[in-house]
Amino acid sequence: MKRIMKIFGWHFLLLFSTFAIAQTEIHFDESGYESVLNRSKKENKPIFYMVYATWCFHCNKMKNEVFKDTVVANFMNKNYVCAWQDFDKGEGEIFKNKYSIKSFPTFLFLDEKGTVIYHFNGEFKATDFIAEAKNALIPEKQLPYLKKQFYDDSGNAAKCLTYLVALKKGSERFELNPHAQKYLATQSDSQLISEMNWRIIANGVSDIQSKPFQYVLQHQKEFGAVASPLRVEKKIVNIVSELLKPYADGLDTLNYFKNRTIAKSIQLKKTDSLIFTFDVQIAERTKNWSSYKKTTIESAEKYVWNDAKSLKELAHNFLLYVADTASLEYALRWVKRALELKESGDGYLLLAKLYQKTNDKGTATIIAYKAKNWNVSLGFSTKEADDLLLQLNAK
Repeated sequence: MKRIMKIFGWHFLLLFSTFAIAQTEIHFDESGYESVLNRSKKENKPIFYMVYATWCFHCNKMKNEVFKDTVVANFMNKNYVCAWQDFDKGEGEIFKNKYSIKSFPTFLFLDEKGTVIYHFNGEFKATDFIAEAKNALIPEKQLPYLKKQFYDDSGNAAKCLTYLVALKKGSERFELNPHAQKYLATQSDSQLISEMNWRIIANGVSDIQSKPFQYVLQHQKEFGAVASPLRVEKKIVNIVSELLKPYADGLDTLNYFKNRTIAKSIQLKKTDSLIFTFDVQIAERTKNWSSYKKTTIESAEKYVWNDAKSLKELAHNFLLYVADTASLEYALRWVKRALELKESGDGYLLLAKLYQKTNDKGTATIIAYKAKNWNVSLGFSTKEADDLLLQLNAK
């Protein structure tokens, strides 16, 4: 009898342990999009969909930490049909086209028809994730409700801003722009300069040529008074970045240079500096070294003169891809400036190699010894300096 009770006890413990383990993870359905929609209808639950990429660090951290939190798992399993989708496989294309997924992880909360009722993206702590998941269950915080509230009263700034803030959690700014413009069209020029309108412009406007944003450019001081000069400048820089970065990253040079002209018309030092960065990036990635040389010689000292790292990176590319001595003189000046800002062994070594390339072996030797001595003083390897000195027949 004792043996039977003991066996029964072990079986019960095993069953209980299995049940307990199952509740410490979210039960993600992988049966497919249509199957998940059908489950939602049958179970009368909204859907929680995680769209991830296997290479995404933040996705893996959410999977391995937050989604294994007992409180999170119990809440999600109880209130949602939970599913996930690898963006790069299978039905990932559906999510790319239907839901415009552009960042990972993206968390979609859908109704049984597949309509987005709430969304957000990024890495969250367990408590913050639960807070958002709870918000997704409240009808008054869901996107369809907020959109209707705003569109039924499109001149209401508070309703517009509430909708934009909710949208922004999981959307790109260009997706917010039409909604912001709808409200701003109800405002006269004299009404635009207000704290609330600035918040709507800052959160929602992405069209650099739109009337509201052009008005901001023409009245930066006045908007600075209701927000702050720093916030106004930051918005201007951000809108230029949002305009040009996708084309620069995608090497779409036709559209980049078309829109670059628009961005350049702002004539703000910080936006011009950003444009310089994109110009250099495109020239380097397309290996257009004549353009790279022209762009950097014209503008490096204007925009990165106090950035030792950038100056060394530009000079290093000149070392590799630029041959004429006149242009190499600029690279020499950049490295000397970088060393003024911050001494470094790699800086001295780069300077020595540039002198070697201009056939000034005497100066190259002196600087190579500086590179070696600098590394010795810090306990670093001197191999590169030694190799260079051998090439210069100076060791």
